[in-house]
Order: sequence, then C-alpha cells, then structure tokens
Amino acid sequence: MDVLAEEFRVAGARWAPKVVLRAGGTWGVRLDPHPAAALHVVSRGTMWLHVPSGKPLEVRAGDAVLLSPGTALGIAGGSGTRLGPCDRKGQALTDGGALHLGSAPARTEVLVLRHEQEAGTPVLASLVRPMHVTSRENAHLRKTVELLAAELAQPQIGTTAAVNSIIDLLLIQLTRAWLARHPGQRSGSWPGAPRDPVVRAALAHVHTRPEHPWTTESLAAAAAVSRTTLHRHFRSALGQTPGAYVTRWRMDLASVRLRDTDEPVESISGAVGYASPHAFSRAFRRARGLPPGEYRSRLRQEAGPEM
Repeated sequence: MDVLAEEFRVAGARWAPKVVLRAGGTWGVRLDPHPAAALHVVSRGTMWLHVPSGKPLEVRAGDAVLLSPGTALGIAGGSGTRLGPCDRKGQALTDGGALHLGSAPARTEVLVLRHEQEAGTPVLASLVRPMHVTSRENAHLRKTVELLAAELAQPQIGTTAAVNSIIDLLLIQLTRAWLARHPGQRSGSWPGAPRDPVVRAALAHVHTRPEHPWTTESLAAAAAVSRTTLHRHFRSALGQTPGAYVTRWRMDLASVRLRDTDEPVESISGAVGYASPHAFSRAFRRARGLPPGEYRSRLRQEAGPEM
C-alpha cells in the first residue's frame, strides 16, 4: 500500500483559495499565525517569504511553499523590505478575496490557499520549516502552477473539483522534491517516515484495516516486531505513539465520511473501529470538539455553493 497516497487521499479536497494577491512596486505585510496549513504558489514575478529566526526566502514564478499550521510570516517584494502590520490588507489575506499591495503595475501574483481542518494529515502538521520547492527542481511544477492559476482566473462548472485535484498534485510534487532533497531524512518528519520499514509495515496494516481493534501489541505482531521496537520506531519517525496515530487516522476517516456522505453515525463508528456509537461519539468529541451529528451539521451549514 502507498501510505503517503492514502494520507493525501484523506487530506485531499480541503484546500480553499483565500486570495489572489497582486503586488507591484515596494510592498510587504506581516501576517498573524493561522491555525491551518497554508500553501503559497507564485504564478508570476517574485515574492520574499519572511519567517521568524530564518533568512528571507525568495519564491519565484512557478515555485510553491507549504507552511505548517501556526506559522507566523511576512510576505514582501524584497528581502530587505520593511513589513507593515497586519492591518485591513493583512486581514483580507486571512479572510479571503482579492488583495492588491504596493503600486501599479502589478508584477507579482501569488495564490494563497488555506487547509481546511476536518482531517489533520501529519504531512502538514509535522513540518518544522517551510517546504519550498522550485520549478527548477521539478520540471512539472511550473505547469501545475499555471494550470491552477488558469482555473482560478476563470471559475466555471467543476472549478472546485478541478482546483482540489490540482492541489493534490502539487502536494505530491512538493513531497517528492522534498524527499529527493533529503534522501536520509527520517527522524521526526512525516514525509520521510514511510522509509522506515517498521513504520511502513505498521501503517499499511492500519490503513488497510482501520476497523480492526488495533492495540500496540497486535500492531507490533502484524509488523513482526516487538512492542518496544514498534513504539521506538513510531516515536522516532512520527513523534507519537502507535495508539495516538491509530486514533488520529480513525478520526480523520470519520471526519471525511461525515462531511462527504449521509452514512449513519452507527455505520461510521463500526467502519473506523469502534464497538459502539457511544464510544465513537465520545472519542470524536474529544478529537473535534463536537459530537459527530453536530459536526456534520456544522460542516454543511458552512459549506458554500459548489462551482
């Protein structure tokens, strides 16, 4: 099983285009941390990304940057540009809509997308620094960026589905390039975790049979290692215990079903490994802050019209 593909499948279709930023002249704005992951894609010109305790990062046309949840940053037209406060312009970048910075003519265009949080794939949560991939590293990246920009520039029937599919492709391209750049990376970073044979074997079992009553002992037996070995490898590769991963994966799968289907809660609870709807509802409330029925209702109330 391709575990990374499964993670993206569950995390997919959760990216909402929040703003198309167009900027020219001298411009810069400081943004407050956002609870979700963010994807910045430069379709034209150059943007400089400013993050705390790091050098400014030049992001050119055809490049993409994936930011972990809670990242405080600034964006500007130059490496030494003074960043303004998160005023009404910065708020527009948080709330959505078109945003114009600096002066005409606009020479830079940036597509800013936010990850919706029904499922918290660890690929996004585990990033410790911006994942920046250039079009020079991945020859296909620029074409994907151009396709995304064109779809957003002229929305029509099926645009939402098309944009979500294009972003899934961008995430795969970002991860492939990141892994190629860090061939020895494993410890503490999810994109490299499937390289650990013990973790890979265990994840394959969990993803194939989420309904199975997994314990650390039974999962270790399925992966043909001791309980201690499994626990150590999970801690090293994912920064969490096997039990924590199983619970998170089940909650993510349940969130997707609640959002995308009309399945009864009783059916979903069994499909993700809970012996009773009551036990499932209790676990789901702990993970998402709402019982399953209310969670489904809230998502559907908040959902906008499909393009």
